[in-house]
Amino acid sequence: MFEARRTRSGTRTALGLLELIYHTTVRDIRKSHRNALAGLAMNIVQTLTFVLAFYLMFTLLGARGAALRGDFMLYLLSGIFLFLTHTKTMGAVVRAEGPASSIMQHLPLNTAITITAAALSALYIQVLSLAVVLFFYHVLVTPVVIDDWAGAAGMLLLAWFSGLAIGLIFTAIKPWAPEVTQIGSSVWGRANMIFSGKMFVANSLPVSMLVLFSWNPLFHIIDQCRGFVFLNYNPHNTSIGYPVYVTLGLFMVGLMGEFYTRRHASRSWGAAR
Repeated sequence: MFEARRTRSGTRTALGLLELIYHTTVRDIRKSHRNALAGLAMNIVQTLTFVLAFYLMFTLLGARGAALRGDFMLYLLSGIFLFLTHTKTMGAVVRAEGPASSIMQHLPLNTAITITAAALSALYIQVLSLAVVLFFYHVLVTPVVIDDWAGAAGMLLLAWFSGLAIGLIFTAIKPWAPEVTQIGSSVWGRANMIFSGKMFVANSLPVSMLVLFSWNPLFHIIDQCRGFVFLNYNPHNTSIGYPVYVTLGLFMVGLMGEFYTRRHASRSWGAAR
């Protein structure tokens, strides 16, 4: 009943917030699988399954040489990892605890922390999986040579951030229309199986086909990433500016929508649905 109020400095508050985000991120990582190594192994197996499927498809179609000059496995990995990072981040943000969740009764937890933790946990798993796959490929098969590591890493972060922005929009819609959110996020993930451009490069597409893919920010991100990975590939049909501006716009819309939803959400929504 009687409690002495303590004034906390801005630095102390920021450190407390970072600590809370850290523990929430760890909880989110362990939520899918209690064994961290088993969860990482499952993610790596899923990635390798994608790689094997596309490798066999390109081999059977005889299209390996038509991709681009360079390491064909790096060509596949550069598309698949960015696609998975984008899609898994979006899914993790959509599944994050919302304003109507019972866990929000535990202060100072809020939706900003749960969404940040969900996005960081997805990024952590994907980066760790990428490091493990590239390490074993470098040691067991052939040395990995990437022309611009910093640029490729920047595109990976941009794919992650774009997934966060789109997931934030679906999160804002989720308490109002959960069925629409589930269908919409599923459709976006399935559409990116084709329209992300991970199976081909933009320079090889005619103008009539390019317009079908150029609306997608992930298409630009993957194509630009291959420009950083391969020395002899110069993407001139895509840009970095387009996905940056689109992602920032979607992120701001998502923030405004999430703020409105958080202010008007009721705890009874979760019980009713």
